[in-house]
Amino acid sequence: MNKMLIAIDGTEGSLRAVEYAGSQFSGMADLKITLLHVLPYPPAPLWDDGHIPTREENEERDKALDRWLFRQRIKAESIFEKALETLGRHNFSPEQIEQKAVSDSTDAAETILEQARDGGYKTLVVGRRGSYRAGRLFMGSVTTKIINHGAGLAICVVE
Repeated sequence: MNKMLIAIDGTEGSLRAVEYAGSQFSGMADLKITLLHVLPYPPAPLWDDGHIPTREENEERDKALDRWLFRQRIKAESIFEKALETLGRHNFSPEQIEQKAVSDSTDAAETILEQARDGGYKTLVVGRRGSYRAGRLFMGSVTTKIINHGAGLAICVVE
């Protein structure tokens, strides 16, 4: 079975990447698609405020971190729903699609590349988040890092 990893983050670029993959690979019954969402790293106030916290402060911080992570997972569910709907329109069955959310990552690009390599994916699809400036194409830092460090992977960057 062929395996494809599509990195999604809810931006228009990542949704275009899902649309592209769906339209280009529609009808491939032997294709397994994994939708990967890298949850953002918690903001600094949730993990460090410059002093050694008391037990009570640690408990409060843990509760705040749990609430923050819960909200991030709710956002991820919405992102997955949009991607699943798009792939469904292109006749991909639910059995062909896996959803994966990864947390505790300080480097989204490195996490995506690690998931692609460790999972044995043949193709990695990402959206371009950057812009055109003075006639030159500038890609987002995650996409740029994936391209620069993705040796050995077939990488498709969708405009």
